[in-house]
Amino acid sequence: MTERQMTDIPSPGVSRTEACSLAAVRRVAAMLGLDPDAWQEGDPLPRGWQFILLGADTPRGALRGDGFPGLGVPLPDLGLPRLLIGGRSVCFVGDITIGASLRRDSRIETIQRKETARGPMALVTVAHDLCLAGTTVPVLVETQTYVLLGVAPPAAAPASDPVGSALPAGSRTVVPDDTLLFQYSALGFNSHRIHLDRAYAREVEGFPDLVVNGGLTTLLLTEHLRTAHGVSPSALKARYLAP
Repeated sequence: MTERQMTDIPSPGVSRTEACSLAAVRRVAAMLGLDPDAWQEGDPLPRGWQFILLGADTPRGALRGDGFPGLGVPLPDLGLPRLLIGGRSVCFVGDITIGASLRRDSRIETIQRKETARGPMALVTVAHDLCLAGTTVPVLVETQTYVLLGVAPPAAAPASDPVGSALPAGSRTVVPDDTLLFQYSALGFNSHRIHLDRAYAREVEGFPDLVVNGGLTTLLLTEHLRTAHGVSPSALKARYLAP
């Protein structure tokens, strides 16, 4: 893999007002199989649930061909039709209060083009700062890296189940079904068709089946830390290597 160029950032960042609504929080709880009434306004938002505050509001007519609603900021046409999330890092500076109003500042930090043995690709890094209303210091900073690729190769055969018969004590196995994928995508307003449209995922993108959202995988891990171990992370970093 060789780096080809660094593209100039074409547009300024975007600011949006977001509400950490109790209704959205209760729906996340319901998706996770938790009691929705366990949360009330004024409670801290569980760390990892901030995805409900980071969705894009792209009109239907402006969606990409794959249905992805965007990155929260305008993205130039790089001639690469496929998009996947490659990783994210999150710094939890403080807690977000349920019921609070926040300002979300989103910006493209870098666009990096590369040439690979399989053709051109690009890495787009987008940063989101969440600030509680009336403050200027972010309470949360999340950086997401997206991979843009060319036309897909033929669909691969489904991978064998990577979960072995012997699991460590305290492990939890989650088998995501279509309903879970739909609910997570709906709560984050993510209409990327690889998560929702099996025929598209297989026939156009070349995947053996629907793709599990990388953010959902991360959410399940932070929930396991919170519920099984009582851990509230101050930061996290995830890489998504095998869609």
